[in-house]
Amino acid sequence: MKRNSRLSLALHTLSHMAGEPNCVRTSADIADHAGTNPVVVRRVLGKLREAGLLHSEKGHAGGWRLAKSAESITLADVYLALDERLVSGAGGDAELSDCSVETGLQARIAEVLDEIEANLVERLRETTITDVHPSSCSYCAS
Repeated sequence: MKRNSRLSLALHTLSHMAGEPNCVRTSADIADHAGTNPVVVRRVLGKLREAGLLHSEKGHAGGWRLAKSAESITLADVYLALDERLVSGAGGDAELSDCSVETGLQARIAEVLDEIEANLVERLRETTITDVHPSSCSYCAS
């Protein structure tokens, strides 16, 4: 899962939150547990907040908590909220070529990769955060 560290961080954090959904966690606590920087945590979890998966609370007792039940959050929800793709077609990033063979080849490869990406998202929809949460693992400080 380390191929995409943002996805790994998000899934790891949400999986822990599933065990104690009412626990509020600070960015610093999450970062310490995940071995990363609090700024990275805030950027990643901010995307999840924008997608309606997390709430953030400001102030001394503030932090992050689930916005809805872990049973209703799929891995696809998290993946799509981060707006990154593990697999994608060449799309607009490819240089234009004068060679019709190369142009046709790149277009077909992009189609295949887009199909794989769609299949990946469909498979991720089959698993919720609850499905991957280990019941014996916790790091809530409260």
